[in-house]
Amino acid sequence: MQKRMAEPAESAEAALWLLSDRASFATGAALAVDGGHTAN
Repeated sequence: MQKRMAEPAESAEAALWLLSDRASFATGAALAVDGGHTAN
């Protein structure tokens, strides 16, 4: 788990990836952008 809050740009990069052609094969998945907080 990260010991810091995410920078706004880090969350935005995840959203941009989901909107891009690079995520075209990602379907029906939850993408946690929480620094590992929910992995415990």
